[in-house]
Amino acid sequence: MNRHYFYLDMIGHELEVPYLGEKRRVRVLLPKNYHQDTERHYPVVYMHDGQNVFYSKEAFTGYSWKVIPTVKRNPDIPRMIIVGIDNHISRMDEYAPWRFSNVINPAEQNMGGKGLEYSEFVMGVVKPFIDENYRTKADKKHTAMIGSSLGGNITQFMGVVYKEQIGGLGVFSSANWLNRNEFDRFIKRRELDPEQRVYIQVGTEEGDDTDESLTLGNIKQFYLDESLLYYRQLLEAGLPLDNIKLNVVVGAIHHEHIWATYLPECLRFLSEKW
Repeated sequence: MNRHYFYLDMIGHELEVPYLGEKRRVRVLLPKNYHQDTERHYPVVYMHDGQNVFYSKEAFTGYSWKVIPTVKRNPDIPRMIIVGIDNHISRMDEYAPWRFSNVINPAEQNMGGKGLEYSEFVMGVVKPFIDENYRTKADKKHTAMIGSSLGGNITQFMGVVYKEQIGGLGVFSSANWLNRNEFDRFIKRRELDPEQRVYIQVGTEEGDDTDESLTLGNIKQFYLDESLLYYRQLLEAGLPLDNIKLNVVVGAIHHEHIWATYLPECLRFLSEKW
């Protein structure tokens, strides 16, 4: 599939997911004049939940991240390649490195736990394919990853595991309360990269009906707690204040509309050293 949107070019691929034995759609948004500036190489931003990234008509909530308008309306943001990786029907398994430990329904305690396999797919299949087929700046400094909710969880996890390959993280409305204790133990045992740049966004009105059904307690507070805890974990691991941006938005809910609003700010922060 190849579609043209003014000066932007989008190309679709179907890549094999080793642990599922099936293909996954991965779409590549190329920057202005990519095909004309044949000597130029570009940073790459990988985004989870690819169905929600580009077009509202296919987004789960009917509202996308508005990536294409963001690129067009913010010419001050450096040109980059943006890769949207579709989620799977087993999204809740793939985006969680551990089984859910903070849920009330025993059946849901079996969810999660495929995060490492998914991470290996992204870094072992998707990234090498993109670097081989497009003019990328494949080094750590010019590689970033963005995700929201459970996509934020897996972004946090991959930022630790693949710190030598991922230099920027955008973590929006992380649902890491599902695995709070596991992630806390995990990150404390790992040495983090102090040069990594991390953007964290969370609202004061997070949570939806699905979240309410999973656990007891104040779900709005859970989301706030997770982002603040993650901020503290990064500081304790040695990341300097200048490399972390925490954005707590009063009244913001758990929705692509909010994430799209703050995507330009995130991209500016992550690209500051490019």
